[in-house]
Amino acid sequence: QVQLVESGGGLVQAGGSLRLSCATSGLTFSVNGMGWFRQAPGKEREFVAAFTRNSANARYADSVKGRFTISRDNAKNTVYLQMSSLKPEDTAVYYCVVRTSYGLTTRGADYDYWGQGTQVTVAS
Repeated sequence: QVQLVESGGGLVQAGGSLRLSCATSGLTFSVNGMGWFRQAPGKEREFVAAFTRNSANARYADSVKGRFTISRDNAKNTVYLQMSSLKPEDTAVYYCVVRTSYGLTTRGADYDYWGQGTQVTVAS
């Protein structure tokens, strides 16, 4: 059974930092991409960041480029999202995702597994 469990969310002041973690288990098949999406209240779900299996290629949403960094620890089967210089507009539920097909994509429908999400709230 595939499980993606996010943690690390919380309340932070604007300009602050948070690191989200996504602990994975049950991924016995080939994983070709991992990433993060977010959804703010009343808004559509949006892509945040993703990288390919070997982490050689990463893509970021323009709104977070230069502030967020996606990384992984293979020994711990964990993916991270380091978020810095946070803004109130970063407030959302953040979801960890896994893709089994090849290719780096920003479409939510292209990801096969989703975590339950972790809330990030940035106060102004």
